Amino acid sequence: MPKMKTHKGAKKRFKVTGGGKIRRRQANLNHFNSKMSSRRKRRLGTPELVDKADKPKIKKLLSS
Repeated sequence: MPKMKTHKGAKKRFKVTGGGKIRRRQANLNHFNSKMSSRRKRRLGTPELVDKADKPKIKKLLSS
């Protein structure tokens, strides 16, 4: 059987931490930022963890 290839789009968007959790960027920080408060932009800049329900699907995409 051939090996599973890594999904290159997922590879660019997600990062696996040392403990096996998956980090992702938060949405709504690409444009229309001038109307946002600095506080909101700063909070959107911090990475979030992927939800437990989505984790198996993303792990499969990242498997190499």
